Amino acid sequence: MTAELVRGQNHPLTRTRLEVRVSAGGRVVVAATLGDASGRVLDTDGVAHPGAPSIPGLETSPGAAADHRLALDLEALPDTVHRVHLLLALPRSGERPAGFGALPAPFTALVGPDGTELVSYTVTGLGAESAVVALEIYRRRDAWKVRAVGQGYAGGLVDLFGDQGLPGAAELAAAIDEAVARSEPRPTGGTRAAGVPVERSATVDGAAGGSAGTGSPAKPLPTAPPARNDDGPIDYTHRHRAPAAPAAPPAPTASAAPVDAPGPAASPPPPSVPSVPSASAGRGPVAGDAAGWSPDERLYNQVWGMFEDLARSVSAYRSAVDFAESRREQELDRALADPHARIGGASDAARESARAKYVSLVDRARAVLDRDLAQLTAESAVVETALPAAFARWDNAVWQAYRAPDEAPMALRMGDLHLPEADRLRIPMLVRLPLERGLWIDSGRLEGVPASSADGDTLRRLALETAVAHAARMLAAHPPGQLTLHVIDAAGAGTNALAPLLDSGVLAAPPARGAHGVNRTLEHLTRRVDLVQMALRNQAVDALPDDLDTARQLLILHDFPHGFDDRAVTRLRYLADEGPEVGVHLLMVADREDAAAYGPLLDPLWRSLLRLTPVPDDHLADPWVGHAWTYEPLLPPSGGRVLHRVLAEVAAARRTRGS
Repeated sequence: MTAELVRGQNHPLTRTRLEVRVSAGGRVVVAATLGDASGRVLDTDGVAHPGAPSIPGLETSPGAAADHRLALDLEALPDTVHRVHLLLALPRSGERPAGFGALPAPFTALVGPDGTELVSYTVTGLGAESAVVALEIYRRRDAWKVRAVGQGYAGGLVDLFGDQGLPGAAELAAAIDEAVARSEPRPTGGTRAAGVPVERSATVDGAAGGSAGTGSPAKPLPTAPPARNDDGPIDYTHRHRAPAAPAAPPAPTASAAPVDAPGPAASPPPPSVPSVPSASAGRGPVAGDAAGWSPDERLYNQVWGMFEDLARSVSAYRSAVDFAESRREQELDRALADPHARIGGASDAARESARAKYVSLVDRARAVLDRDLAQLTAESAVVETALPAAFARWDNAVWQAYRAPDEAPMALRMGDLHLPEADRLRIPMLVRLPLERGLWIDSGRLEGVPASSADGDTLRRLALETAVAHAARMLAAHPPGQLTLHVIDAAGAGTNALAPLLDSGVLAAPPARGAHGVNRTLEHLTRRVDLVQMALRNQAVDALPDDLDTARQLLILHDFPHGFDDRAVTRLRYLADEGPEVGVHLLMVADREDAAAYGPLLDPLWRSLLRLTPVPDDHLADPWVGHAWTYEPLLPPSGGRVLHRVLAEVAAARRTRGS
């Protein structure tokens, strides 16, 4: 059965001899590059194109056409080749569309020697791009996989080759254009294929009668907003991403301050409310439609873009409402300051006029916000279903088919975020991996949470269950053996909540109990931090003891400070400060009031941890726009077995790989 891929999805390949088929609604040029493990193409000998259609293991078409067939033998590729990229480009000779968006979406497929179609991918979401990386066939250990990429370039093959690190990108692109021009017969007149404009040289193979039914006409690709990155000056914006065709004049920036108060002579216009740049603005939203080199990175950046769009849109709405209120009050003050306006019905008319203007301004601002929320909601629905397991909710179908990964993801979902004005829209809260700070699940009384909805014992139980869900997600996100889990439960009060971890056998050792168990576990992890730090400082990693577990360590610490003496508290603070840099991470479940006896001594500890809550709470402040985001924890469906199935799969993968 054919696997129909969507952008960013990958699929294992069981054949090494393949035929790559390409079908488009107009003439396109097909090429392929051979890259190393990082995707870099070292020289032009690793490029199959119309001017050099045959290289070891790969043969492509000699000219431009609507249909292409390429021969690929993965076993014949040099050992240094780890990635094969299938490229599509619009020929530069003669008349041509402005970009791929003017053509039906190109269709690509991998076919086995017996003619069986193994994998297909329709490259949607293209606009002004004139070159695109359609597929990536890459080596993962001793096996090959294919990934649907769909990365477009407005600058054509020059920019595409440049991004792959190929020397002489402009010269090679010119040579390809020349080879395509030489292969074309003399033009015989214009024609159209299935109603889609194509090049005038209609006698080229497939140009007049090529397949145009491979997909609906592609839409322009939206420009992704810059990725928010709190960890450093990393810019994920793609240098050559084609900008979307603007549907309207540029909107003012969302962070603009409210308009100054009106004077007595005239009132200024209300502040503009910017619209959110969304993938669904005039076109269908596409998952992974953002800048980035990998599918996970594109989805990560798209989620952050949605977060920023929602923050800006709500900020603009609040600014407009504040302006409307200020304007209403000033108009009322001016009316009341005039003694003549207080006589008869003048004051009533002034109040009614001020109220009507206020309602009109607020309604207009709300209409813009509702439009933006509708766009973001549509994009969220598409993105949510396409997220990998590490980014997905527990009720996502991807968890039902969970298998242990070969590499850790770039981020992990820790919950959802939302704002009061958009209570139904949830934005995934993604935290970069490896964690740069520990996590604290607050089991104490929360402001704004009614006592009837969660008493002290219930909150403590929910907090530990939340910690178990986070730990299970972290274990599932790491390849087998690359994350070791420890638990400290000094009083043994968390046995029921810890049952999924205990029953599956994913713990490195039984939960530590009592003061002795607390100190033994903390001493073990402190020793690991010291040894790894010394090895790194002296560049002597090979000298680490054989019994040292080099995997990342995660410690669930329940019911702090029960069972802790002063020495244990000192070690805990040391682990919180020094551990993340060398792969030791904390997941604390604690009520800060229980440790009040330590006074300000533990203030640095609490500040070093990312505070999460077991129930929805608006404690996450956004200093950029002043919002208080409501955090909602990510828990498995009540009564479901998904958590147990995932942990069982993690344990089975560890046994299989001897971890």
